Amino acid sequence: TQPFTTFLSPSRQILQEGAESSRHQLLIEAFVSAGRVDNITMVMGLHPQYLSSFWKTQYLLLRMDGPLPYHKRHYIAIMAAARHQCSYLVGLHMGEFLQVGGNPAWLQGLHCAPQKLRNLNEINKLLAHRPWLITKEHIEALLKPGENSWSLAELVQALVLLTHYHSLASFVFGCGINPEEEQDGGHGCRPPSPHSDSSPASDDSLGGSG
Repeated sequence: TQPFTTFLSPSRQILQEGAESSRHQLLIEAFVSAGRVDNITMVMGLHPQYLSSFWKTQYLLLRMDGPLPYHKRHYIAIMAAARHQCSYLVGLHMGEFLQVGGNPAWLQGLHCAPQKLRNLNEINKLLAHRPWLITKEHIEALLKPGENSWSLAELVQALVLLTHYHSLASFVFGCGINPEEEQDGGHGCRPPSPHSDSSPASDDSLGGSG
């Protein structure tokens, strides 16, 4: 019998070859920019156009100019991922947080972070588990003038980061993505304790598992 590829039209073969070339180029760019190709990139690389759009979004959120300093952006990503006990993303952004000069003490738990970041905890929980319960009062409380208040620009960026990483945690779980070998056993990559409180009401840590 003839191989399946012989039944493909020449134009279909060209499209497949083009997609594979695009995927290969994207993976090379990932390696050059980060020194490695993470597992999210490997999975998304099966759909190069989607990966390209995802990278642009990530770059804008984490690297481009904005009201929030880089280390706080990664810490907010950790907070969002930890609500879902997504150890892959928690570990990934713990490493990034430290690379951009974040305080290692903050990684001991949300109680070690500045009050301003702790004030995001309530809206983080609601966005992760019951977003329909968010009211204008939640926003007003964060914008209320004071020592630990958020500016409107800061809060918008923080909320976009929270919702982005809540969604990305679902993608990670849905695709069964595991930590890379060098990440396994590192910061935040242990599976959550079976005795941890994973309910949405738990607010004594970054997520249910601390």
